[in-house]
Amino acid sequence: MAGRIREDDIALVRERARIDEVVSAHVTLRNAGGGSMKGLCPFHEEKSPSFNVNPARGFFHCFGCQEGGDVITFVQKIEGVGFTEAVERLAGRSGVELRYVDDGGAVPRRDPGQRARLVAANKAAEQFYIDQLSTPDALTGRKFLNERGFDQAAAEMFGVGFAPNGGEALLNHLRGKGFTDDELVAAGLVARSDRGPYDRFRGRLLWPIRELSGDVVGFGARRLFDDDRIEAKYLNTPETPIYKKSHLLYGVDLARKEIARSSQAVVVEGYTDVMACHLAGVRTAVATCGTAFGEDHTRILRRLLLDHDEFRGEVIFTFDGDAAGQKAALRAFQGDQQFVGQTYVAVEPDGRDPCELRLADGDAAVRELIARRVPLYRFVLANVVSQFDLDRADARVDAVREAARLVAAIRDKSKVDAFAREVAGMIGVDIDEVRAEVRRAPRRPSRSSRGDEQSRGQDAASAQAGQGHDEQRVGDGSVTTGQPPVTTGGGPVDVPDPRDRRFSMERDVLKLALQHPESVHEAFATAEACDFVHPWYGEVFEAIASVGGPRAASPEQVMAKLGTGRSAHIVSALSVEPLHVRGVPDTRVAAEFVVRLRELTARRRIEQLKSKLQRMNPVTQATAYNRMFGELVALESHRHALREQAIGTDA
Repeated sequence: MAGRIREDDIALVRERARIDEVVSAHVTLRNAGGGSMKGLCPFHEEKSPSFNVNPARGFFHCFGCQEGGDVITFVQKIEGVGFTEAVERLAGRSGVELRYVDDGGAVPRRDPGQRARLVAANKAAEQFYIDQLSTPDALTGRKFLNERGFDQAAAEMFGVGFAPNGGEALLNHLRGKGFTDDELVAAGLVARSDRGPYDRFRGRLLWPIRELSGDVVGFGARRLFDDDRIEAKYLNTPETPIYKKSHLLYGVDLARKEIARSSQAVVVEGYTDVMACHLAGVRTAVATCGTAFGEDHTRILRRLLLDHDEFRGEVIFTFDGDAAGQKAALRAFQGDQQFVGQTYVAVEPDGRDPCELRLADGDAAVRELIARRVPLYRFVLANVVSQFDLDRADARVDAVREAARLVAAIRDKSKVDAFAREVAGMIGVDIDEVRAEVRRAPRRPSRSSRGDEQSRGQDAASAQAGQGHDEQRVGDGSVTTGQPPVTTGGGPVDVPDPRDRRFSMERDVLKLALQHPESVHEAFATAEACDFVHPWYGEVFEAIASVGGPRAASPEQVMAKLGTGRSAHIVSALSVEPLHVRGVPDTRVAAEFVVRLRELTARRRIEQLKSKLQRMNPVTQATAYNRMFGELVALESHRHALREQAIGTDA
């Protein structure tokens, strides 16, 4: 194995790999002001966006789960790879030729890691399958596509291919490309038996399954021939190091931008339905890969939709009209509470899916199907009520009880009464009877208390991070906190909370130093360690000062200076958290922040002196009293001068 990657090459990767572009492959980002961007965190579930990215500084930080770092750290965490492989992957995307060094000097580029090899094998397999679709053996596959309204252009758009009937065609092809049997088995392309390795997919039509980034990580294979020994209509890649079916949505690589733009996602049931929707103009369609729609799929869509309390998208499910479709609707309703935006159902009355509908009635019919969507709760409610013979009194009672459970689970409680009226009209009972059952109905289990508290804390942190410093002061100029003081005597100090107004000025000054070093450099030199009350902020200040001030202190240098200390991880947060100012802060604005920070220090000293003077006897302790009184007068004058200076900036 070669040695470590050269430091200057790592720096070049950080420079060329734009963090906003890398993160955008996994998270929908929106402008948060001050040069920062914001979205839903990919590392934990949250209701409001607390994941911040600062493209200019190349850092990300989540104020909910405290994950943060540079573009390399993001790739390590999101793709589950080590530092070296993360650098190699970014280098490949950014066109950086890496060099390695050991004791003997420079050495050639080493082989990429396992994931890169498995992705490369799947990419080579995709092209092989595409080429095979035009062969005489693939006539049945081409006929299958044509009968469903998909021409050659459609097949090329979605990368549809064909796996030959022979048991070793792909195996031999990829061996010739330099892939080992072990790599092909690990990629899920080849299986092993007592007689040796063989192609996993044979005589089937193939759809490549891609991640958000566009990398092919697996395939879905449709049965074509009656003599296929595997009777399953669809056969998917097995679980591999890069293929996790519960984390993947077919078509998401094509739909992700339109989902973010239109704030809508359409969930269909099959690969051909995704093709039909996209070709008909519904370019937000995705499908699961051989599994039911679950929590992990929900998290993917929420991140793409930016689905949170302040911004609500819509998710539209298409189900077959049969019993299986109704069961799927009930499963979706059980996961409905994970979405903030409204969930809908689009079902053709005669049960046709989007592919069948497009083939019979054209593209417009598919678009009309989506436009006729109905709220998911109403679809499920109608299905539940339809199971009872409403001509019987006892059945009506049972129907009310079942429907009441659904009504009680509706997220927007202001709509419960309206829904209860719908149930009353649907079943033919008095509204008060339904209301009584709704009150008694067992509610769907909610998240744990701990999860709710964490979520509420994350929401508040996201909403209030970086609050303006004017909120610290009341009319008489005193500082309002409403929180217990920070304790540093012997015990550990908690992570500084962005919502804590006592330290908002300290936080803002450090954000200026890390994000706008040129603007704050001169003013920063007038600050002192004692201006930072929170010990973690004080450590960051001293680290910046020790490397030569803001101009010389990149976030990487500051983190290196802090080492593995407790305050090192908040540097990434300070590097991306937006400042609540208009435009880019200039030297005047930066100076005002520093001056107001120093004014707070003077105010604290004044309050301390006043407290001491009140406890002293001016007769018996005349010397000490007079000395402190003189200090108080000087501090009041100093504070007044700082206030005048701050006002004079007119920022």
